[in-house]
Amino acid sequence: MAAHGLVHGELGLNCIHLCVDMQRLFGPGYPWAFPWLQKVLPAVEELCGSHPERTLFTRFIPAEREGDGRGTWQRYYRRWPEVTLERAGVEAVQLLPSLERFVPPAHVLDKKVYSPWSEGRLDHFMAEREIDTVIVTGGETDVCVLATVLGAVDRGLRVVLVTDALCSSSDATHDALMELYLSRFSQQIEAATTSEVLAQWR
Repeated sequence: MAAHGLVHGELGLNCIHLCVDMQRLFGPGYPWAFPWLQKVLPAVEELCGSHPERTLFTRFIPAEREGDGRGTWQRYYRRWPEVTLERAGVEAVQLLPSLERFVPPAHVLDKKVYSPWSEGRLDHFMAEREIDTVIVTGGETDVCVLATVLGAVDRGLRVVLVTDALCSSSDATHDALMELYLSRFSQQIEAATTSEVLAQWR
């Protein structure tokens, strides 16, 4: 496994904090609640507060109703009808209350699938600002974070995972994915703590 820390140097102006799906939908009271979302929230808040104008929140937007979606997504929402907008309500897709205060100047990008790259809007956002580095927080480490990270790697972006600001509903697959990121993508992905990132983000 690769060494932890910012092994490729400090973080500069062409860097953005990409906070993945820190929404009420994944908080207490919802069927998809992440057990340790609240545990990582203070670290996420600290990063957002340090550079709110350099923060982009993604939000996962479920289907309108049971059975909607393309291909296997229809089966997916038949399995999870309680998280559709019809059942959960539009408030479920909102950011967690303590993160809403950062918007604006922080940005929000909505997506209907795991990856934020699929519709091209994130590519445009990155190109417009000449972003070459993404600091990734949020959840889940093994689902939407995975899709976000692999898309960034494919685009040649430097990826920094903030180890104390990532969460999942599964400890086992979180640990497995962290090992995968750092053992198989060691030239493209780094892992650092919130304090390490803040110390090196100019």
